[in-house]
Amino acid sequence: MRLREALILATVLGSAVAAAEEADPLMWLELPAHRALAELREAGAPLAPFETDGCSGGLSAVWTVVAQRFPAFAAAHGARTPWEGCCVAHDRRYHAAGAATGADASSKDRLEADRQLRACVVQTGERRVREIARLYGASEARVREAYGIIARAMFLVVRFGGAPCSGMPWRWGYGYPGCAISSADLFGSR
Repeated sequence: MRLREALILATVLGSAVAAAEEADPLMWLELPAHRALAELREAGAPLAPFETDGCSGGLSAVWTVVAQRFPAFAAAHGARTPWEGCCVAHDRRYHAAGAATGADASSKDRLEADRQLRACVVQTGERRVREIARLYGASEARVREAYGIIARAMFLVVRFGGAPCSGMPWRWGYGYPGCAISSADLFGSR
C-alpha cells in the first residue's frame, strides 16, 4: 500500500471511529438486544464457562497459519498476534457482558470495552515501536501510524460486529447462549 492510500485509509477509519463514538448510532439500534440480555441476566441465567479464540474474526487463526508457514515472520512477530492479550481481555468483558446491569449501562460498558481494546493495541505498538522501525527501516512515527490504523480497524469491527444477542460467537454477552431477540423486542407489541 502506498503512502497516499494508507493516509486516505487512516483518514476514513479515523472519521468512522469519531462518528461511531460521537453519536454512537449503534446504541439506540442495539438497545432492544441489550434489554433482552439484561432480562436474561436478571432472570439468573447461568454464565457459560469462558472460552476465547484469541482475536476473533479469524485474525488469530490466520496469523498462526502465516507464522507456521513463514518462520521469518514468526521470528519477527511471534506465533500469535502481538496484541493477543488485548483480545483475550476484551473477550473476557464480552463473555460476561461486562459488569453493568440494565440496557443503557450495558451499552456503555460495551463501548468502554471496545475503547480499551483499541487503547491496548496502541500500547502494544508503542512497546514494539523501536523494534519494528528497525526491522522495516521505517520511522517510529510510521510504526505508530500503522498500529493506530490496526487499532481503529479493530475498534470498528467490534463496534459493528459485536452486538448482543446476535447469535455471533463473538457478540457482547456470548457467555449467555440463550440470548435472543424477537420482533416484539425490536418493534414492540403490535
